[in-house]
Parts: sequence; structure tokens; C-alpha cells
Amino acid sequence: MADTNARANETRQARLGRITFRAWRRGFREADLVLGPFAEQVGPTLDDAELDALEALLMQDDDHALYAWIIQTAPTPPEHDGPVMQKIRAFMAEHVAAEVAKGAG
Repeated sequence: MADTNARANETRQARLGRITFRAWRRGFREADLVLGPFAEQVGPTLDDAELDALEALLMQDDDHALYAWIIQTAPTPPEHDGPVMQKIRAFMAEHVAAEVAKGAG
């Protein structure tokens, strides 16, 4: 928590950059391929409370569990099962469909 004071003065652009960096570097490729593009494309449209929720998700250490919550193969803890998770799931459905339409998969 040492950088909490530094983050208080962080610009929105810097915050989005930090969130996007973390979203692309989960350590589990499947999660990277959902959360990275989500942070890049949808992140700028999120309000501060939604960014807080996204950051809380990104703080989860178990990437496999996080991905399971996204694809709904495991129950999502109530504290993470809200509007941001719904947006991530909707984004994933659209993103995957778009990639398949391009010939991926």
C-alpha cells in the first residue's frame, strides 16, 4: 500500500495505462486475451467506480479462477459479480465472435 498516496494524484490517463498494463500481463494467456482488449477498448468508457471494480478484479492472484468467473465455469464471488463482470462477459462474447468471423479458432 505504499503507493496509495502517489495514486491519489494519478491522472485518469495514467490510471488507465496502469490498468491496461496489468490486464495484459495476467500470466494466463486466455485471461490476457480477454482483459487486455477489454481494458484498452472499454476501460476509457468506465466511470471511477467501475475502474475501482476492474482494479479489484485485476488484484486477484488466481488467474485461472478469474478466467473461470468470466466464462462462468465457476461461481463468481459476490463482490466481483456486478456490472463490470457483466461488461467483461459481454465484451468477451463479442470479441470472440469477431475473431471467429475473421477466421480465428
